[in-house]
Amino acid sequence: MFQDIKPANRLNTVSEYYFSTKLREIAQMNREGKNVISLGIGMPDLPPSEATIKALKNEAEKPDVHGYQSYNGIPELRESFAEWYKTWFNVMLNPVNEILPLMGSKEGILHISLAFLNPGDGVLVPNPGYPTYTSVSKLVEANVIPYDLDENNHWQPDFDALEKMDLSHVKLMWVNYPNMPTGAGANRELFDKLVAFGMKHHIVICNDNPYSFILNKKHLSILSSEGAKDICIELNSMSKSHNMSGWRIGMVAANAQFIDWILRVKSNIDSGMFRPLQVAAVEALHNTPEWHEAKNYDVYAKRRVIAEEIMKSLECTYDPEQVGMFLWGKISGCYADAGELADEILYGANVFVTPGFIFGSKGANYIRISLCSPEEKLAEALVRIQNLKRNKSKL
Repeated sequence: MFQDIKPANRLNTVSEYYFSTKLREIAQMNREGKNVISLGIGMPDLPPSEATIKALKNEAEKPDVHGYQSYNGIPELRESFAEWYKTWFNVMLNPVNEILPLMGSKEGILHISLAFLNPGDGVLVPNPGYPTYTSVSKLVEANVIPYDLDENNHWQPDFDALEKMDLSHVKLMWVNYPNMPTGAGANRELFDKLVAFGMKHHIVICNDNPYSFILNKKHLSILSSEGAKDICIELNSMSKSHNMSGWRIGMVAANAQFIDWILRVKSNIDSGMFRPLQVAAVEALHNTPEWHEAKNYDVYAKRRVIAEEIMKSLECTYDPEQVGMFLWGKISGCYADAGELADEILYGANVFVTPGFIFGSKGANYIRISLCSPEEKLAEALVRIQNLKRNKSKL
């Protein structure tokens, strides 16, 4: 009987997330005893601050905190997000109506898309870029319009090329700085240009900003640019900056009208975030600068040194100025594409790195190494790759 049932047509436009299928393959390899070192996923391997975990425990032990919560988060969490933005990004946000906590910023991509896009509306999506921008846009039946990011332009949009496009039906533009996967940093000039572009063409600019704290001391928000609140939305997350990826706590910030529209969607999808998680997030948002220096900079800086050696062993080139929890490198000409190199490493050295093609055609000749593994694991991966290269050269 089930053979006669067909899924919604929108499923024809998307496939299962790359990491979902690849991690199943790696799990099978591990069951076979191959002990794969995964340098693919950007999932912090360190825990949140002790105070954060203690706050979760203490709140969860209370008998009256286990019911449904408000759709827009407890006031204390919104106030703490506002204070966090003021302290670190020099942006003033009204915690009453300009901040909406989310169960991870990934869900915010869907909420924003549902709130702003009708079927057929245009969406500008970066190439290379986070695959979810494209897949969610397709799920809401929008028209995905890729725009290229190029290494020679510091992985920034080519505004001259954008101006030559037909923008008449474009309603939304996804940007992501500090950038993933390329590690390109944010700067005020870029944000000012994006705001001006959005205003000129009546396009909502959405900046996805979860990487500001990792190997980066220039904490910038697009909302700090003049006039940004009129046309911009910013997503942020505690997954990377506070080592809380599994907790699923993020936020969206924008003007009150935009937040109201997004809340209309969100309130019809979830039933509020577990209160102890919100209370713990409040504690985490008050982590000291010293905590961030140790966890978001010092640890990753040491790992980055080894990742750079891996890139050199693979004869890949990279920009030493890139930021974030990944290292993005261009492959040598002896490989057809990044997929060929990634497979050689996976099946020959039992080390998984991410091929750049999953981020779009402009990433086809790049690989990405995650820094979310201890130094000893990265060092072991380096040795395995060096041995693979050594044995290959003998053939």
